[in-house]
Amino acid sequence: MELSENDLAAYLAAHPDFFERHAELLASVQLLSPHGNRAVSLQERQIEMLRDKMRALEHRLADLMRNAADNEAISGRLLAWARALLLQTDAIALPRTVVDALCSGFDLPQAALRVWGVRSEYAALPEAAPVGEDIPVLANSLSQPYCGANAGFEAARWLGAPAQSLAMVALRADGRSPAFGLLVLGSPQAERFTADMGTEFLARLGEVASAALLRLLAPH
Repeated sequence: MELSENDLAAYLAAHPDFFERHAELLASVQLLSPHGNRAVSLQERQIEMLRDKMRALEHRLADLMRNAADNEAISGRLLAWARALLLQTDAIALPRTVVDALCSGFDLPQAALRVWGVRSEYAALPEAAPVGEDIPVLANSLSQPYCGANAGFEAARWLGAPAQSLAMVALRADGRSPAFGLLVLGSPQAERFTADMGTEFLARLGEVASAALLRLLAPH
């Protein structure tokens, strides 16, 4: 009766003590090294496999550490931006602070916002300028931030310079309320904001900006 490779593998798996009882076989087994055309013993091959696994784990750990450092840096920038908004006691200057602190803190080339439904004393602010009928419709349709190419959006004209890619974030009092504004980030680089990028951080930006700007709204 001839044993197949599967039969042999199954037998060894079912009898892990086989090589303990036949230790002399370990020294005679020769395998081809993946790092060169030379034969190595089974023990050497196992050591090489462990080294390869260790290198893979080291690379993964390095990636995790880099990601952690990046996330920490982003969190620090978000905290500094939120602090700037909290320190701004002048409501008239607040919309400009939102935009300027965002650009400087996150190295953004372009940013702008519009809010509607504001109190009469804030109606003359540039950020409260009238918008087209499509803007509130667009903002209300954004259940999550938009990232992607500038497809001729009206909001892109608020940036004052051509933008190849955009991120647009609706401003809301909460997740169930209609939008009262729109935050727009732009870049002349097409790859800065893409459709496949994550939007969770942009959503957090929108929540902070919304909370800060609520003081401008007229009571319902």
